[in-house]
Amino acid sequence: MQKSELQLGRNVFGRLVLVRDGAAEEVVPVRAFPISAADEGVALINAEGREVAWFDRMTDVPETLRGLVESELASREFMPEIKRIESVSSFATPSTWQVETDRGDTAMVLKGEEDIRRLGRTSLLIADSNGIQFLVRDIEKLDRASRRMLDRFL
Repeated sequence: MQKSELQLGRNVFGRLVLVRDGAAEEVVPVRAFPISAADEGVALINAEGREVAWFDRMTDVPETLRGLVESELASREFMPEIKRIESVSSFATPSTWQVETDRGDTAMVLKGEEDIRRLGRTSLLIADSNGIQFLVRDIEKLDRASRRMLDRFL
C-alpha cells in the first residue's frame, strides 16, 4: 500500500485506526529512537504487535495524517525534561527530589541509584517511584547546584 493511500482516523473510543482494503484496525505509533532521534523512524503497530506502516522521518508522514500521529505520540510519550533540581531530601535512597521541569515544578521519589540511566555522555533518564521517566537532556546545561546534587547519585 502506498503511504499516500493511508487513511487514519479515530474510532468511537478515541483510539487511532488505520483503514486499508475496507477494513479498519487499531494502530499505535511508535518511535524507533524516541530520545536520540525523535523525528526519525516511526512505525504504526497493530494490536498483534506487527508493523503495518513505517516512516523513515516524521516529514514522510502525509501532512493530512501527521497531526493525528503526533498527537498520539505526545499522549504516549509523557517524559518531562528536568531543567533544574531545586532540592533533594537525602543523599541516601529513597529520596524525594523537588525539580523544575519543562512541564512545571514537581516532586519525585528516587527509589535507588539504579533508577538513573545514562543515555549517552551527557543525557540521563531518571525513573521515579511511580514509573514516570524524567529526561535530563544535557547534564552540562544544568545549573551548578543541580549538577552538584545529581553528582552525589552518579
